Amino acid sequence: MTHFLDIHKTDPADLRHMIDQARAMKTARAGLPKGTPDAEQPLAGHMVALIFEKPSTRTRVSFDVGVRQMGGQTLVLSGADMQLGHGETIADTARVLSRYVDLIMIRTFEEATLLEMAEHASVPVINGLTNRTHPCQIMADVMTFEEHSGPIRGKKVVWSGDGNNVFASFAHAARQFDFDLTFTGPETLDPEPGLRDQITIERNPQKAVTGADLVVTDTWVSMHDPQSARERRHNQLRGYQVNEDLMRHAKPDALFMHCLPAHRDDEATSAIMDGPHSVIFDEAENRLHAQKAIMRWCLGV
Repeated sequence: MTHFLDIHKTDPADLRHMIDQARAMKTARAGLPKGTPDAEQPLAGHMVALIFEKPSTRTRVSFDVGVRQMGGQTLVLSGADMQLGHGETIADTARVLSRYVDLIMIRTFEEATLLEMAEHASVPVINGLTNRTHPCQIMADVMTFEEHSGPIRGKKVVWSGDGNNVFASFAHAARQFDFDLTFTGPETLDPEPGLRDQITIERNPQKAVTGADLVVTDTWVSMHDPQSARERRHNQLRGYQVNEDLMRHAKPDALFMHCLPAHRDDEATSAIMDGPHSVIFDEAENRLHAQKAIMRWCLGV
């Protein structure tokens, strides 16, 4: 079964094929009205289940639109619509859904939920996000970088902030796409130990971003964090804000990325988010194109 569960679990040649196909599909749509179907309809006759235990904007809209552009149909399910892991086991849910749909995308909390779904589904499963990783986002980020700056291989990418699930997928991508990744952030928010042999850790953010081709950050707080945790994280991360002073240490043509949603003037200033280094809205758009390529790869169409 061709699942897309994590970047480090996918062959580099397949990842490269997906990036190249995503760019080709984006080029083919250039100038078309938003509602225009793709000339190719590779998902015609296919039904895709989109499961959201966690709420979403970009993931929900980009997957839904992508399926429709390619001629397929979607079934969108929230945690409130299902008995996932409560009234029914995840394994049984996977078996049942596999009788109805051709592909499952799940955005959930625990990685174990994703893995159990994939183990028992007889159709491909895509990781739309877990608390541990976010591979679809990083595929869009690699695509965006290469659109603006050419091949990412050998380039210096710097992550400033919290070593969270998005960072984890960046670390996986660093190995698969062969670029250098530096983490700068407080020790209390370091990435998990298993990732540290793939990256450089530099506590001084100015030193970390020196010579960077790409600077990336993410929100300092989760939508589920209590107020006490939010205040603590702000205190820990204030020195790692991406602002004009920090970006001066990167290369003059360095890019800035943020997967959104953002808390403007917390993790990054509006001057950076709206400035010449920023490609955050190209990055958001490219979720659509990257995920279309991922779905095609999973289904072999």
